Amino acid sequence: MKRFLYTVFLIIFSINLFSQPQDKNRKSFKAVKIDSKEIILDGKLDEPFWNTIIGIDQFLTQEPIEGGEPTEKTIIKIAYDQNYLYIGGVFYDSNPEGIKSFKMRKDSPLNTDDRFMWILDTYLDGRNAYFFEINPKGLMGDGLLTIGQGLSLNKNWDGIWRPWTFIGDFGWSTEIRIPFHTLNFDPKISTWGINFQRTVRRKNEEILWSGHKRNQGLFRPQNAGRLTGLNNISQGLGLELVGYGKTEASKLQKDSGVGYNKDANVDGGININYNITPGLKASVTLNTDFAETEVDDRQINLTRFAIRFPEKRDFFLEGANIYQFAPRSGVYPYFSRKIGLQSGNPIPILYGGRIIGKIGKVEIAAQQVKTRKTDLVNSEDFSVLRLKQNFLKESSIGILYTRRHTTNGEQLTEPLQDRNTFGIDLTLNTSSFLSNQNLQFQAFAIMHNPESPNDLNNSMWDRSARGLRFNFPNQPWSGSLSYREFGNSYDPAVGFSRRNSFRRVEPRIRFSPLQEKSSLIREFSWEISFENLMSLNWKKLTQNIRLTPLSIRFESGDEVSYQIIKNYEVLEYNFNILGDSSVIIPIGNYSNWSHQIELETANHRKLVYEIELNIEGFWSGNRTEYQNNLTLRPFPGINLNLGYIHSKVNLNEGNFKTNLIRFLGDFDFSPFISFSSNIQYDDISKQIGMNNRFKYTITPGSDIYFVYNHNWIDDAGKYKTSSILGASKITYTHRF
Repeated sequence: MKRFLYTVFLIIFSINLFSQPQDKNRKSFKAVKIDSKEIILDGKLDEPFWNTIIGIDQFLTQEPIEGGEPTEKTIIKIAYDQNYLYIGGVFYDSNPEGIKSFKMRKDSPLNTDDRFMWILDTYLDGRNAYFFEINPKGLMGDGLLTIGQGLSLNKNWDGIWRPWTFIGDFGWSTEIRIPFHTLNFDPKISTWGINFQRTVRRKNEEILWSGHKRNQGLFRPQNAGRLTGLNNISQGLGLELVGYGKTEASKLQKDSGVGYNKDANVDGGININYNITPGLKASVTLNTDFAETEVDDRQINLTRFAIRFPEKRDFFLEGANIYQFAPRSGVYPYFSRKIGLQSGNPIPILYGGRIIGKIGKVEIAAQQVKTRKTDLVNSEDFSVLRLKQNFLKESSIGILYTRRHTTNGEQLTEPLQDRNTFGIDLTLNTSSFLSNQNLQFQAFAIMHNPESPNDLNNSMWDRSARGLRFNFPNQPWSGSLSYREFGNSYDPAVGFSRRNSFRRVEPRIRFSPLQEKSSLIREFSWEISFENLMSLNWKKLTQNIRLTPLSIRFESGDEVSYQIIKNYEVLEYNFNILGDSSVIIPIGNYSNWSHQIELETANHRKLVYEIELNIEGFWSGNRTEYQNNLTLRPFPGINLNLGYIHSKVNLNEGNFKTNLIRFLGDFDFSPFISFSSNIQYDDISKQIGMNNRFKYTITPGSDIYFVYNHNWIDDAGKYKTSSILGASKITYTHRF
C-alpha cells in the first residue's frame, strides 16, 4: 500500500510539474444582446440585427489535414435576450446537391450526415458541458459531456430547445433557440466555454473553431473557446412539472402454458424538478412509468459471464455522468438496471427522489427509490450517493455509496440485512502534459458487506475490488496500462460484475497516423494489446494477445481491418454453453487462434454494408461466425436496417448453430413525428419479438406515444403468442 501511495504521489507531482497554462491563445468572442421581437425563427439569417453581428469564420480542419484550411466556408453568430440564447449559422457549400441529410429522429447518430455540433461549458470548469448537434433537416441531438479516461457523452439527456434550418443554393443555414431555463449555470458568471464543429460528410471533412488537433477536439471542454458578455440572463423560477397519463392493455401466457392472463389499466404520475441553486436540482417522481422505453437489443451469449445491457429509462439517465465511477476500468459498483427491473421485466416504482448538481467544486448525485411488492419480488428501497471533489484543473477524487434494503416477505425471508457498498476513485488528468499531450491516471477501491448476517466466511478483502489505470489518449500514439483485482465474493447488490476472483493486467498501444499526402487512404492504424488474467493465487486463467496489423480508413469513408487473437483459457468447472445441457465443455486448458476481418462501407451512402467474419478456435473445436448488417436509406427520414449473426460451432462435445436476426425500421416524417419497428428472432430462446413505437412531439418536452409489443414462442414447431402489450402515453412538461 505504501508503494502504491508513493506512486500516486509521484504521478500527481509530475502532472503538475509538466503541465503548462493553456489560456494564452484561447479564442473568444462576445454575444450580442437583442430584442426578441427582432427575430423570426425560420432558419434564414435575414433579420437586420444578424448583419450587425461579426461572425466567427476562423475555422481549421481536424481531418483530412490537421490544421488545414476548410474547403467550405462557415460563419457562426451568437445573440441573446433575457430568456434565450440564439445561435445563427451559415454553412456554405460549393455543391448543395451533395449535402447529406438522411436522419430526422432525435438523437440519431449523425455519422451519415452533414452536421453542426457545439458544446456549452456553462460553469467554465473545463470538465462538463452540454452537447448539441443538428443536421440540415433539423434533426436535434443533445447530451451531457464529461471528461474522463475516454469519451463520456450521455445522449439520453433531453433538453428543451429547438433549431430551424434552411437549405438553399448557397448551402444551408440555421437559427437555434436555447432557453436559459434548459441549462444549469451560475448567473454571476458572464463567460461560458463554447466550441463548434462542422462536418462536410461527402468529403469526411471535420472543421473546428477551437482545439483542432486530433488529441483535442470538440469533446474536450478544456480546449473550448470563450463566449463572453452574457449579462442579466434568467433561469426563471427553476421549477419544472412533468406529468404523464397512460393507458395499457396486456395479454400474458400463463405459467402452465395454457391460456392467458389479461389486464388493462389507466395510470398516471408526475415528476417535479426544482433548482435549489443555479447548479443544484432536486427531483421527486411519483408512480414512475417507462412504457415508452425501447426494448433491449437481443444477444446470444456463448460466454460464461453475464452481459451488461445499457440503461434506457429517462429517470435513471439524468445525472449519469456524475454517477460514472472509474470510467474505462470495467467496474460498475452502481448499475441502475438493478432498480425496477428483474431479468429485463419491469418492477413498479412507487416513488423516488434525487438531488443532482454542483456545490462549488463538489459534484453531487443522490437518489432514493422504492419499488412495489409484486408476486415475484419483495418491496425494496434503493439508496445511492455519489460525491466528486474536483481539484487542480482536470482531476477529482470521489466516493460512491449504495444501499439495498429488502422487505421481508414471501419471496425472501429472514435472515435479511441491508446490502451496503462503498467505493472511492481518484482521477488525475492533464491535457497539457509536455505542452499539449493528454495524460491520465486512475485508481479505485470498492467493498461491500455480506449478503447475509450468517455469512462469516468471507473477509472484506474477498468482498472488494481495486485497481489502477494509466492512459495516454493522443494522436497518432495512444496507449494504456491497467491492473485490477476482484475478490472471491465481490458482488455489489446495486452494481454489476461480469466476473470475480481474478487479477488482471492489460497493456495496450496504438499508432494511427493520418496519411495527409494520400488521395486514397485517410488513416492507417496498428494496435496490439495483451490481457493476462490470473487467479488471486497467481494461477494463469486467461491470456489474450490481440494484434491488429492492418486497419485502413479510406478517404471515401470505407473501412477495412484485420485482427489476430491468441487465446489461452483455463476452465475450472464444466460449462453448459447453451444452458440446456446439450453441450457441456469439460474442465481443462484450452489454447486457440482467432482471425477476424471487418469491412464497412461509408455511412453517408444510401446503401451501407457491414460484414465481420470470425474464424477461430473455440474451446475443444472451432467456430465460424458471420455478422452482417445491411442499411438502406432510400429517402430522407427512412432508415431500414437488417442484421444477421450466424455462428457455426463444431466441438468434440457436440456441434450446434445459432442465428440471430434483427430488423429495425425508422420512419421519420419530421424531427417531431416518427415511427419505428424493431423485430428480433434468435433460435436459442426460439422467440420472435416485435416492438412498434409511434412518437409525436407536440413541443420539446411534451410527447405522445403509442406502443405495441408482440412476442411469439416456438411451441412444437408452431409459433404462438406468449405476450402482447399495447400502451398509449402522453407527457407534458411545463417550466416556470
